Amino acid sequence: MSIGAKRLSTIPAVAAFTTDSAPPPEARRRAAAAILDTVGVALAGASEPASRAVQHVIAADGGNACTVLGTGSRASASNAALANGTAAHALDYDDMCFVSLAHPSAPLVSALLAAGELAGAPGLRLVEAYVIGFEVEARLGRLMNPRHYQRGWHCTSTLGGIGAAAACSRLLGLDARAAGHAIAIAASEASGLKENFGTMIKPLHAGLAARDGTMAALLARSGLTGSDLALDGPQGFLRAMDSERDDLGREIADLGVRWEIVDTGITVKLYPSCAGTHPSLDAILALRQREAITADEVEGVEIDVDRIVPTILIYDRPATGLEGKFSMPFCAAAAIVFGQVGVETFESDRLSDPRVTSLMARVHMTVDPSLGVAAPPLTEARVRLRLRDGRVLTGAANGARGYPENPASEAELDTKFLACATRTIPEASARNALSLLHGIEQLPDTRELLSVLACVHASRS
Repeated sequence: MSIGAKRLSTIPAVAAFTTDSAPPPEARRRAAAAILDTVGVALAGASEPASRAVQHVIAADGGNACTVLGTGSRASASNAALANGTAAHALDYDDMCFVSLAHPSAPLVSALLAAGELAGAPGLRLVEAYVIGFEVEARLGRLMNPRHYQRGWHCTSTLGGIGAAAACSRLLGLDARAAGHAIAIAASEASGLKENFGTMIKPLHAGLAARDGTMAALLARSGLTGSDLALDGPQGFLRAMDSERDDLGREIADLGVRWEIVDTGITVKLYPSCAGTHPSLDAILALRQREAITADEVEGVEIDVDRIVPTILIYDRPATGLEGKFSMPFCAAAAIVFGQVGVETFESDRLSDPRVTSLMARVHMTVDPSLGVAAPPLTEARVRLRLRDGRVLTGAANGARGYPENPASEAELDTKFLACATRTIPEASARNALSLLHGIEQLPDTRELLSVLACVHASRS
């Protein structure tokens, strides 16, 4: 059946799943870990320029219903979601999903924290709502990609807003009819262009998705209605957004039976850069450590990637830290020079380090058609380090540390959380928040967690 042919609407089925399904324990466990990780990176990103710009604008709007993480400030629910979603994606340190080709948690968690604080919802309801939003978003991603992504749409924004709308509908207790309207509203709000990768607009995409999902659910709760054909009608979301396929009914047939969050999982980032760099960085750092080489010994670097990677790693000679996160030459050179890639790697002094700039010119990325065929996009890489003494060191990666097949340990997640959180809140508050997040399903009221996350360093108050 071609896109646009007459069909029965699928929104009622998606809405029924949103309101009625019961996420299993393993799905909730993975959701809880994702929430923990996302709160940490949102705190770390709260002081970034993109986040500051959003915080400045929303301050003029007023509102004090919800917490703006890492600032000591408050805002309306939709504006808090906007600010926290932007902060969660500001460092590109938030998690990924290779089915949706999106960063699912930045919009989902930011929207749910705002809605949860507004409603005084218990932690268990927040966790369940996360799973619902993730599943809706992932099913759309499986149907629409890679065409949707390759055409220039940023799935974190386009799909993320719909996932956040479903999640907030569940958390706020909307009935199926209202949840369907929330999904239709979010479909009309969808936006986000990949051409803005490497700029402050990219993290704004996550903030917009969080805001739009929150607003869609609140509007639907207040009686705003939309079309049941907003997703798969003749002029609906799938057609307008260039979906790879149109059989949404088939894609959602096992919603509530098969759980995408369990089957394909969430990819946690252990480097604060675009996920397209991670397999290569793992291979490079493993070679560097194993062979005990220095940057002075490296004549050149050759990296084979799949066909999607060059569409997102678009900066050969980055001029800013944000561009550096989307630059294979910079990330590879920095890994070889410094032996690690962390938040500080993308500061201006590292970007202009002569050792890095010299080696960047000798890093070459090439598409290998055999990569990304039997594995998801952005997960495979082959690396060759050509040394000045004539040796060639080779390495390969299928996935990276933090990917579902090689998951981060609880200790790694805790270490990352504390390192991120203490950039804006005191260590005692960070450890208190970590403890609450580990027991989030037993948390009687989300506002208990938010009160801890509002305790900022004196310099930020």
